[in-house]
Amino acid sequence: MPTNVTDLDRELANDTKTASTPPAAQAPPKRSLWSNPRFRFGVLGSALILLVVVVAYAWYASGRVSTDDAEVDGHLNPVSAKISGSIIEVDVDDNQPVKAGQVLVRIDPRDYQARVDQLRAALGVAQAQASAANVNVPLTAQFTQGGATSASADLQSSIAEQASAEQALQIASTSDLSYAQAEVNKRQATADRAQADLTRMKPLADKAEISQLQYDGYVAAAREAQGDLDAAKQQLEQARQNVTVAKDKLQSANAHVTQAQAGQEQARANLKQTNVSQANAAAAGASIDQAKANLAAAELDLSYTTIVAPVDGVVTRKSVEVGEVVQSGQGLLVVVPLQDVWVTANFKETQLRNVHPGQQAEVHVDMYGKSFTGHVDSIAGATGARLSLLPPENATGNFVKVVERIPVKIVLDPIPPDKAILRPGMNVDATIVTR
Repeated sequence: MPTNVTDLDRELANDTKTASTPPAAQAPPKRSLWSNPRFRFGVLGSALILLVVVVAYAWYASGRVSTDDAEVDGHLNPVSAKISGSIIEVDVDDNQPVKAGQVLVRIDPRDYQARVDQLRAALGVAQAQASAANVNVPLTAQFTQGGATSASADLQSSIAEQASAEQALQIASTSDLSYAQAEVNKRQATADRAQADLTRMKPLADKAEISQLQYDGYVAAAREAQGDLDAAKQQLEQARQNVTVAKDKLQSANAHVTQAQAGQEQARANLKQTNVSQANAAAAGASIDQAKANLAAAELDLSYTTIVAPVDGVVTRKSVEVGEVVQSGQGLLVVVPLQDVWVTANFKETQLRNVHPGQQAEVHVDMYGKSFTGHVDSIAGATGARLSLLPPENATGNFVKVVERIPVKIVLDPIPPDKAILRPGMNVDATIVTR
C-alpha cells in the first residue's frame, strides 16, 4: 500500500543527508516505493477500481434523467353552493378527513320545501283537469256524432217530404184540377140540355099535349143536372184549394229541407268539438308534464340544501360559517383526495429524447427521506412556458435561445397511508429510467 506524504518527505530528507556525507560513512542506498511490487500493484489496482466505478456510474447515469423541478399534483374538488340561502349547519372543519356522500354543510330548506309543496299541489290540479278533459273527449265525440247522424236523417226525411209535396202539387195542379174542370164542363152541358128540354116541354105541358108526369120528369132531370153541376163546381173549387194546400205543403217541405241542411251543417261544425276536446285533453296532459318538470326542479333545489362530499379526501380551505348567507356558485370549501395524486416533473427538453410513457420512474420525497416508484403516464403537448398565463413572444427581434422545460406526468404506485401521504404542491425529485 502507498505511504503518506510525511513518510515520503522523511525518506527524501534521509536521502539528502546520505548524499552529503562522505562516501566512507554513507549507508547502503534505499529502494524507492515504486520499485516495490506490492506498492505498484496497489496503485494500479486502485486506479483500475476507480476507472470501473467511473465507467459504471457513467453507464448508470446515461440511462436515467432526473430533475428537482417537480411537484405532487392532485385533484382539488371545490365544493360550492348551487342555491342561495342561509347556512344552518357546518359539520366539518379544516383538514378533516371525509368520505364521499358525507354531509358537509346544510342550507335552510324551508323556502325550498314550501316551493315543493306548492308545485306538488299544482301537479294535483293539473292531473284532475287532465282527467276531466279525457273524460269529456268520448262524451263530446258521442254527442256530436249522434247529432250528425240525427241531422243527416232529418235532412233525408225533409228531402223525401219535399219530393212528396212536389208530386202532390203536380197531381193537384194537373190531373185533379183538369178532371174537376172537365167534370164541371160535362155537368154544365148536361144541365144546359136538361134546362133546354124543360123549356121546350113547358108549353107542351101547358097545352096538355104531354102528361104532367112527363113534364115532372123533365123538371126532375133539370134539377138533377143542376145539382150535378153544382157538385162538379164544388169539386173544382176543392181541387183548386187542394192545389193551394199542395203549394203550402211544398213551401213547408222546402223550409224543412233548408232547416235540415242548416242542422246538418251545424252538426258537421259540432264534430269539430271532438278535435277541440282532444286538443284540450292534450293541453291538460302537457300541463301535467310541465307541472312534473317544475316539481322535479323544485325537489332538485331542495336536495341542494344538503351539501355532501363529492369524493373521499381531506377538507381544505373552509370558508363558510353558520349564519352566513351564501349565493349560488359561491365556494365553501375544497376536498382534496390524497389517495389520488401524481407527480408533474418539468424536464428539460434535452432530457426527453429517450423518454416515453410506460417507463419506470422514481420520486424522492424530502419530507419522508424516501423514494417511491411509479411510471411515466404521459408527456405534455406543450412546454410550461407556452402554457403559462403570459406566453413569451419571440417576434420582437431579440430572441435568445434557452432550454425549455416540458411537464411529464408520473403516476406513482399505490402507497399505503401508514407509510406516506403525499399532498399536492409538495416539491420532489423525479428520476426516469430510460434504459
